[in-house]
Amino acid sequence: MGNRVISDLATFQDQLTASGIPPLVNRLARADFRARIVTRELGPLRLISLDTPESACVGKERAARDGDNLAVKVLTRGRTRIEQGRGDAELGPGDLVLLDPTRPYRFESTASSHVTILLPRRELRIRPAHLDRVVGVRIDGSHGPGALVSALARESARSATGFRAGEALRSAAAVVELIAVSLEARLGDEQPAPDERLRDRIIGYIDARLADPDLSPPGVAAAHHISVRRLHKLFEDQPLTVAALIRRRRLERCRAELTGSGRTVTAVAARWGFSDPAHFSKLFKTTYGYNARALVTSNRAQMTKTRGTGAEQDGDHQGTE
Repeated sequence: MGNRVISDLATFQDQLTASGIPPLVNRLARADFRARIVTRELGPLRLISLDTPESACVGKERAARDGDNLAVKVLTRGRTRIEQGRGDAELGPGDLVLLDPTRPYRFESTASSHVTILLPRRELRIRPAHLDRVVGVRIDGSHGPGALVSALARESARSATGFRAGEALRSAAAVVELIAVSLEARLGDEQPAPDERLRDRIIGYIDARLADPDLSPPGVAAAHHISVRRLHKLFEDQPLTVAALIRRRRLERCRAELTGSGRTVTAVAARWGFSDPAHFSKLFKTTYGYNARALVTSNRAQMTKTRGTGAEQDGDHQGTE
């Protein structure tokens, strides 16, 4: 979305919802409303920069199907109070808070600026019991891992453009890891249970072998010297089964590569373990709501437009020399 001032509350609400932030009811909306919203993508992350007037908002509970993402809000200017779950966070510049979009929340703020990072819930891999303890809780952005997340969020929101697909994925992974570290620091020094450590190793193993067409639950189980039944048991309280996790991560890699590589849909699908193009196309549309070919076409059109603009600028420069 472009960097422009929005003077209509309804338009702002529409753009906010389109960016992935749950609908809000602003109880302090005035006739002279002015706001700004800029959205950028970084791999699986969405970075939303907001400038808003004084606000008192309520976000209603949403259906579980709308809860694929978690949100990390980093305040860069002003002061905000946010209540969600058991948390009641008073944020100053640099501070951050984790929010669960499926849960009701409310906040009050002065005129402020903030960056919201929307990240897939599965990327953070936080246990439900731990999520309950940190959602809506202030994380100090002045020192420690919270300060790193705060600085990185602000910089990423300004410069998350021009990344190749692989660079974007690795950069996003670094951001998610820092967020996880800051949440763990807030939780304290709890040691993960043995099952959690094993599950994390398995997820890392899967991520490193997504291009292997033979990657499957039986192979994953064998590589970790456990039975397939034990493997499924480890993931029974997770958002995705092992097979679904493999499929979703592969689709994410395909989507990222199709966005920036210029390769064909069939070639990208085969690179990430999808041998049947028709099956891949159906999965992709079911997951993202649009065709993979449409993404490629849109990307090529954008690249052509960018090159054309660059050529025009070069011509203008030559004409003035």
